[in-house]
Amino acid sequence: MADTAFTPSIAANSRLKGASAIWRDADPIQRAAMVLAVILISAAILAPFIAPFGPEQQSLIARLRPPIGFERYKDGYLLGTDELGRDVLSRTLYGLRLTLTLALLGASIGLVVGGLLGILAGLIGGVFEDMVMGAVDTQIAIPFTLIALLLLAIFGSSIEVMVLVLGVYGWEQSARIVRGEVRRLAQMPFIEAARSAGASGPRIAFKHILPNVISPLVVQFTLSLSNIVLLESTLSFLGLGVQPPTATLGAMVGIGRDYMPTAPWIVVAPALMILLITFAVQILGDWLRDRTDVRLRAR
Repeated sequence: MADTAFTPSIAANSRLKGASAIWRDADPIQRAAMVLAVILISAAILAPFIAPFGPEQQSLIARLRPPIGFERYKDGYLLGTDELGRDVLSRTLYGLRLTLTLALLGASIGLVVGGLLGILAGLIGGVFEDMVMGAVDTQIAIPFTLIALLLLAIFGSSIEVMVLVLGVYGWEQSARIVRGEVRRLAQMPFIEAARSAGASGPRIAFKHILPNVISPLVVQFTLSLSNIVLLESTLSFLGLGVQPPTATLGAMVGIGRDYMPTAPWIVVAPALMILLITFAVQILGDWLRDRTDVRLRAR
């Protein structure tokens, strides 16, 4: 009974020690990226609670007001207002929320689809492998922006379609990387030993191969995540992403470009947010790669 009573505290202490070890092992830039990622994710989740105004709430008498500290600043609008009198801070927070959601969903779909196809292609081989790699080569040969434009032109630019379009991005890189790793690992002695011991194909795939491809998948996921943020921002900048009045970071930059000479604050806030997201994801991607690489851990 006494051991059971102490179990929660022991588990909590273990988690605290693990978190402190992660923080201690990180360098200053990685720590800054961790803090920044927590701030960005928290801001995105809590946007409905911390945004001073609704993202579509207009006040035409307060249009194009500058941020705090400048002449003509209007109380309550800390980062100023846009051409319709909407609060730039509120729209940036909601834009961050939607942009991160789209990027995470798109990168996850691409990772799962590409990783699964890569594992199957490496293990099955033959005609199936040729089909998968043919699809990979085809997508690599065609600029994805053209594919995205075609899909959006056919199916529209709703949020659901945007998720599917962004999910198509990057799957070919995941498939190619995983397929190469699987082919390499299949020749390793421990895989041959598992086969000799009678291990089934699924057991070999998930117990012996998957842990060894997590590291390259993590790196590819982070690259896809930051690239998808930029892709979504580009499509929204061109007016082909999620349509107004829904706020995304790219759409805010696209709309604000016409007001750069007179109201640059409309562009600065969302553009800076895109830069911070990309920085945090890239740094944390390298950090996660080092921590999940089986070979590095063995050393």
